[in-house]
Amino acid sequence: MASSLTTQPPPTPTYLLTYPSPYVLLITINRPRAMNSLPYTSHWEADALLLWFDSEPSLRVAIITGGGQPNKAFCAGQDLIEQRDLADLRSRIAAGDQAAQKAMPDRRTLTHPPSGFMGVSRRAGKKPVIAAVNGWAMGGGFEICLGCDIIVASPNATFGLPEAMRGLYAGAGGLSRLVRLAGMTVASEIAMAGRFLSAQEAVQYGIANRVSATHESCVPEAVEIASRIAGLSPDAIFVTRHGLRQSWETASVERASQETEMRYGALLRDGENIGIGLRAFAEKKQAVWVPSRNAAESHGQPETRSDPEVIVGRSSNKDELTTDYQTKRVYMPGAPIPMV
Repeated sequence: MASSLTTQPPPTPTYLLTYPSPYVLLITINRPRAMNSLPYTSHWEADALLLWFDSEPSLRVAIITGGGQPNKAFCAGQDLIEQRDLADLRSRIAAGDQAAQKAMPDRRTLTHPPSGFMGVSRRAGKKPVIAAVNGWAMGGGFEICLGCDIIVASPNATFGLPEAMRGLYAGAGGLSRLVRLAGMTVASEIAMAGRFLSAQEAVQYGIANRVSATHESCVPEAVEIASRIAGLSPDAIFVTRHGLRQSWETASVERASQETEMRYGALLRDGENIGIGLRAFAEKKQAVWVPSRNAAESHGQPETRSDPEVIVGRSSNKDELTTDYQTKRVYMPGAPIPMV
């Protein structure tokens, strides 16, 4: 599969890349000695990787899983040893230590990219990403899952947001997404009381899609789902995913539907794949899809929600606050939404 890539991936020292099925990319977090916890540089590394994935025509679905000892860790979150060392450096700098000042990394590298933890937790993106959770998914590791489109959990997977227990908070987008999925009360117990969820509980609360039959089958089951998606029109999947995420991440269901249709409806109908699919159906043949023109629109540039400029308007639904992340507008209750 790697030989059929039209472009090569960026350097990924933290992640192993494999291609388990046509059009499918498997990303394995490869820091088993650190429970697959991630240092700051790895988030920017993953951000570049996922931008490449979105723009690479030969890839349609990605899967993220954890490497190393079986039944151990999917991702234990941010590297707290690195956090401790940085805190020590800051204390020394405050005390006037010049050597510590020189040793301190550039502040720009000590943040997450606009796409969030591992480039996933706040990712808009073009193509679907599946989490194959094969162990502990703690803190940022759980936030990775919450940013994915589908979650397959192994029987021993465990989910949690223990940041408050360490004097931190889950600031990579996980809190709001967890509330949307599990509800306010369950999310509060997880985030404030340190409750961990089993794989079965994650399914029960609508966080995970399924529990794999065995630990060993977690990734193969994720690959099977990815292959089903990859076998469909990449244009249809791109627009469908956009509509789903707009509905999930904005308050107004109708506004999400309007935005998806206005932005991508004509592109889908004018694209090659819709004709390919309809002819294949009429002729009772297997469709052979071409790369998505919609996915190529980004030209490798991220869709970001980090723009601080916000235009305030009003929603036609009196009870809803709506944010259009594509135009950076916030629609307040009580008045019509401007058509754009």
